[in-house]
Amino acid sequence: MSDNNLAIEAMRRGAFDFIRKPIEKVELDTTLENALRQYRLSRQVAIVSEELHADIDQIVGKSPAILDVCKTIGAVASRQAPVLITGESGTGKEIVAKAIHYHSGRPGIFLAVNCSALAEGVLESELFGHEKGSFTGATARKEGRFELAADGTLFLDELGEMPLALQAKLLRVLQDGTFERVGGTQTLHSGARIIAATNRDLEALIREGSFREDLFYRLNVVHIHLPPLRERKEDMPLLIEHLLARINARQHTRIRHIAEPALRKLRDYDWPGNIRELENILTRAAVLARGDTITPELILLAEAPPADKEEDPGQVRLVSLETVEREHVTSVLHHVRWHRGKACEILGISRPALDRTIKKYGLDRTSRP
Repeated sequence: MSDNNLAIEAMRRGAFDFIRKPIEKVELDTTLENALRQYRLSRQVAIVSEELHADIDQIVGKSPAILDVCKTIGAVASRQAPVLITGESGTGKEIVAKAIHYHSGRPGIFLAVNCSALAEGVLESELFGHEKGSFTGATARKEGRFELAADGTLFLDELGEMPLALQAKLLRVLQDGTFERVGGTQTLHSGARIIAATNRDLEALIREGSFREDLFYRLNVVHIHLPPLRERKEDMPLLIEHLLARINARQHTRIRHIAEPALRKLRDYDWPGNIRELENILTRAAVLARGDTITPELILLAEAPPADKEEDPGQVRLVSLETVEREHVTSVLHHVRWHRGKACEILGISRPALDRTIKKYGLDRTSRP
């Protein structure tokens, strides 16, 4: 069989590449490096696909507001137009972004970047990539998220926190799909669809001079607003059922019932932290429950009166979210006997985030909720 036929047959059977003899070391090294990069990317696609399949069923509810959100997702999914998702923290903006990508049929992957979690220089490199030697510590060329997303979807979370200088670069990508890596001169093209999300009032930021008006109009082609949980209380039974199923699977708990007084507390609460707060409250209650039922004393809410004081039943104890966070983290740490790995799993946060919280509130084994 000739080399050409060997090459055709090898590629038909799924080979990454074909190298003719005699083999040049440089060519072999380059081919192996490209194969490894492709393998890592394919693994990333597989992982993201699994996550998308898991997340796609998390848009839970039958309220008119949620039905409108689902209709909009269906209408815009297959389009290229940018989407701006707004709503309070904890309402599920990333879940909606994943649903748009999942239904789009786009061949590329879904990548997310939190614009508030990175310093300006790091965020620029994360988005656009950088060339070797472009700054201290840049020991190799790095591809940015716009390159990696390729023909997929790039989700920019907490967009209102993006520095003005980067907003200008993002505007250029939206206008003509081009950009350069940090320290580079080669103009690159990205076919990624951009979905942005924020819990900030962008029009107020425009008036303050901290957000570009032209960028706002470029992004706000399709607008999806997620209502807060307090405005869709009719969805709570479905949400609680859905969240408890997920909590049981993740935490190996066996909650099957919620006592009526506990359910009443959940329904009467305003949920400033929305679905994320509801999941945290239910997770804490589930891991501390002695049986298969969540009882009212396990529901720790910001409005709950202190147990050691007698107060007028008509009054409530209003405390800050920081107080709720401290009490919740302390309770979980005691429950797992200060096993930080297990605490991170229950709280749904990273080890560094837990360490920062412990340091922030000065927690130790003697601390009490």
